[in-house]
Amino acid sequence: MTGFSGSAQSMSLVAFTVVATLTLLLCVMTGPDRDDLDEFYTGYGSLSPLRNGLAIAGDYISGAGVLATGGVIALCGYDGVVLALSTALSLLLLMFLLAEPLRNAGRFTMGDALARRMPGRSVRIAACAVTIAALLPLMLVQLAGAGQLMAFVLGFSNEAVQTGCVIGLGALMISYAAIGGMKGTALIQILKIVMLLGSGTVVALLVLHRFAWDPGALLAAAARGSGAGTVYLRSGLQFTGGPAPRLDMISSELTVVLGGACLPHITMRMYTASSARQVRRSMSWAVSCVALFVLVVSVVGFGATALVGRAAVTAADPQGNTAYLLGSRAAFGTDVSAAETLLFTTVTTAIFLTLLASVAGMILACANSLAHDVFATRVQEMPARREMTLARVSALAIGVPTILLATLVQHHSLQPLITLSFCVGASALAPALVYGLFWRRYTRTGLLCTLLGGTLTVLLLMPGTNLVSGSPGAAFPHADLNWFPFTTTGLVSVPAGFFLGWLGTVASGRRRAAEQRRQYEAVEGWILAGAVRRSD
Repeated sequence: MTGFSGSAQSMSLVAFTVVATLTLLLCVMTGPDRDDLDEFYTGYGSLSPLRNGLAIAGDYISGAGVLATGGVIALCGYDGVVLALSTALSLLLLMFLLAEPLRNAGRFTMGDALARRMPGRSVRIAACAVTIAALLPLMLVQLAGAGQLMAFVLGFSNEAVQTGCVIGLGALMISYAAIGGMKGTALIQILKIVMLLGSGTVVALLVLHRFAWDPGALLAAAARGSGAGTVYLRSGLQFTGGPAPRLDMISSELTVVLGGACLPHITMRMYTASSARQVRRSMSWAVSCVALFVLVVSVVGFGATALVGRAAVTAADPQGNTAYLLGSRAAFGTDVSAAETLLFTTVTTAIFLTLLASVAGMILACANSLAHDVFATRVQEMPARREMTLARVSALAIGVPTILLATLVQHHSLQPLITLSFCVGASALAPALVYGLFWRRYTRTGLLCTLLGGTLTVLLLMPGTNLVSGSPGAAFPHADLNWFPFTTTGLVSVPAGFFLGWLGTVASGRRRAAEQRRQYEAVEGWILAGAVRRSD
């Protein structure tokens, strides 16, 4: 039982249907021409800094981010706020360190940026493989979460119906990516972020109104509702029980800060800016939106615990993923008017659209990399129409297995998959981008060691973490594989990614390093200053 009224469920169902139909029509109307690669991959850089910034924020704030972050705040208090702030810090890292060099070095994909100074199919294939490895787990979470959201809000518990929702929504998301391309998915992201932040701000104000506009009263009530007392408002609650809580917390925050900024569906938005000035202004808008989101999700998460209580939050979902919805519902009180029902419907629709848009952006990033980095590079001067057809077929090739896997994992804890994506981003993509954009001696061998070695390190360590087994909330609570008793792999895998890149470069020899240094110096002006931007 969700506790939601029949009118709220009916309105939500109508709203979900209308949003799905309208967004699909939007993609059809804004879809690129069949032989225009720049329009499909980058939208010609036609978005203004405001709209591009909203699209970046929309890609960055995923459905899993909204639900999972709200849940951690509701259940763990201070630790959840630190997690939310880490996401904002991650985007600041991208803004100040990587955004402009990425925009200058790349054209369509991350493979373009890495191959700018180290051309070769091996680099592009490795970049594509790591792109899929980083985004596939997140896509599974979003798809499974969409089915769970519809079941929770609309009040059905039939597994077959929930599986049907996952399949239907997955087909819709593939259509977004294949038909709309970069511009179509950007417009959906803009619509999503406006709805999410607009409805969330109103709910946060209602929560504060319930406590006479006193944040201290809200925090005190949340601490009482948590059952943990004052510990709820101090660091460490999320990581209690482990052998090294402080190290576990540092590892988690390091993973979020480095991993979130470097995921391929975020970095691909850098290529849509028409100039370095445009990318700076776009990132300023994106950071502002994410900062507002941190405030909103913090207030609503604390409000859920204060107004509903920890027991009710965990009863609805042990990981607290429904806390944002429960907090939004509780903000209205017991007597709900038609206007408040409409606002709650807007909140649920915004989260539904967030899930749809997030997966569409990830499928597009994977499809672009598969078509452009793997297939198109095999043929000299591949016709634009053929490459675009390959990109659309690649969206189908990525999307269909994702849907099938999502139906298999939907009844398990999905937190390990979220963590896996961020760990790959932090351990493989972040070192590769930092070294590739700024280290003159970095060689092709070093790059491959970073990408493949960092990813393999994560995949080897992840089965031994707390999120996979060893705790009641783990994906396999009855198994005991907890030989690496941390929440994330970042404590080992992030240094390993940087070390393997350095080791591969050193092992290449002085001659190869000197050659790479000369090659880097030839493109250094393009990468760091944007002095010239090549069109190939």
